[in-house]
Amino acid sequence: MRDESVARNYAEALLELADRHEGIEVYGAWMDTVAEMIAQNPKLAAFLGTPRIDASAKKQVLKDALGSEAPRPFVNFLLITIDKRRQRLLRLINEQYQPLLDQRLGRERVEVTVARPLDDAGRAELTRHLTGLLGHQAIPQIRVRPEILGGVVVKSGDRIFDGSVRHRMDRLRRRMLQTELTGAGDRTGDAR
Repeated sequence: MRDESVARNYAEALLELADRHEGIEVYGAWMDTVAEMIAQNPKLAAFLGTPRIDASAKKQVLKDALGSEAPRPFVNFLLITIDKRRQRLLRLINEQYQPLLDQRLGRERVEVTVARPLDDAGRAELTRHLTGLLGHQAIPQIRVRPEILGGVVVKSGDRIFDGSVRHRMDRLRRRMLQTELTGAGDRTGDAR
């Protein structure tokens, strides 16, 4: 829990920094890039996380990896995480930054589960429909799970909307069992 609090503080500081410089979306994209680099390269994650490696070597690797394209204040922010020995939290800082960015921009990431992959037109239609329902820009994060059989399951914050075929079938089965049990009780009562 402590790591999340620390990461949240760093994410809020980065948001303030981004406001004063290139912009919150630019910094959000760069944080995504850094988090993805670390996630996809276990050697880089181990290198950054190893306390035996000198901070200056870690800083140089990050500078080289980002090149001259990354905004200087953003790179300085990353270097400060190394100075404060918080570089192992970079992915978590990104996880905390993205919702802050979404909130500021009036958009919401929505978990969507579908039975089959969606093509570009299907994704666009889903995004349009969810945006209309939520009243602000929806960013669907789609995962495919064939076991739902069809339909969609949408998780928005702590709300879940289950429109899957599997859920409808389960609900129908429960109603049929309830009707059968109620009907059996009525027949037993008639026999007396």
